[in-house]
Amino acid sequence: MYSKLPNLVFAFHGCDKSTFDDVIFEHKTLMPSNNSYDWLGNGIYFWESSLQRAQEWSEEQVARKKYTHPAVIGAVIDLGYCLNLADSAFFPILEFGYNWLNRIACDEGKQIPINRYGDDNVLRELDCAVIEQVHEINIFRDMKSFDSVRGLFIEGAEIYEGSGFRRKTHIQICIRNPNCIKGYFNPLIEDARYPLP
Repeated sequence: MYSKLPNLVFAFHGCDKSTFDDVIFEHKTLMPSNNSYDWLGNGIYFWESSLQRAQEWSEEQVARKKYTHPAVIGAVIDLGYCLNLADSAFFPILEFGYNWLNRIACDEGKQIPINRYGDDNVLRELDCAVIEQVHEINIFRDMKSFDSVRGLFIEGAEIYEGSGFRRKTHIQICIRNPNCIKGYFNPLIEDARYPLP
């Protein structure tokens, strides 16, 4: 009853300048990610309300030689029917998806994927498989499909010694239904002459 999120959120997509130009100037759409290690399953990824984190991520991709020039696209998003993993009310759905995935793997004599690579488990093949299994269960049971998935991630180094806060902590959004994206924009730089409302 109380799990509905606000109607619209601002979110930011880190990308290469070529993608920025295609979306902002040529009115093309962002393409969904379908990697087996995507943290929230398959879809179009955004950083919720964090222009800075999106910018940092795109700069990291330049350093890894995946992008040439860092850029960020802003978006106005209606999360719609959201699998909100920042709300513990949705954890039983996730647990059910894991159990179903595990049962299928056992029946087929296979291992389920694992999350791996570093303290932050940046390659989240298990989480991706579980979330994709949740979506498949909804289809199998002829239930309403989730439009989006939202997760809170505690990530990165401590901000100060002994801190429970981490430098890369963020809320990430994965959009499965592209109709949730109401518009794209070029984020503005704050005008320091005026206070923020």
